Amino acid sequence: MSRIGNKPVSIPKGVTVTVKDAVVTVKGPKGELSQEIDRDIVVEVTAEEVIVKRPTEQIRHRAMHGLYRSLISNLVKGVTEGYKKDLELVGVGFKAANTGNILDLALGYSHNIIFEVPKELKVTTTTEKGQNPKIFLEGSDKQLIGQVAAKIRGLRKPEPYKGKGVKYSDEIVRRKAGKAAGK
Repeated sequence: MSRIGNKPVSIPKGVTVTVKDAVVTVKGPKGELSQEIDRDIVVEVTAEEVIVKRPTEQIRHRAMHGLYRSLISNLVKGVTEGYKKDLELVGVGFKAANTGNILDLALGYSHNIIFEVPKELKVTTTTEKGQNPKIFLEGSDKQLIGQVAAKIRGLRKPEPYKGKGVKYSDEIVRRKAGKAAGK
């Protein structure tokens, strides 16, 4: 029995949820998002909540029941509050600057990396004296923010010896002792 799938998703004021041809569309103050749902899963929309039901107790249906309930919940939260991801550049000479949605990164390579952020997201960068440069991603689509943040992090992953690289602000990099500590 899926405990998450059985929990209804409450709909805040100013948000409309519609289901048509196995596609759930959520409209709110921060935009409009849609998610395709498996044809076996039943989505019922009332005035205050969305209820997700499964037709049978098959393993596949039980797995999708909780998944689609969570995805619908993420859509509702995205159009009301939005999501935010913070990245930090750790390393001497590492810099980040943006003009609109184009991110210019200096990550210790022989050239700067130009990264185009999708127009659905808002990107800002800060560089304060004595602090590491930071990149802030904001938007309503949780999946898109996570994917873009992972791509930016993948340009220079934090290494375990000095901790240099692009990391999430809340990420803890496990450090290793160098070869001098082995003797």
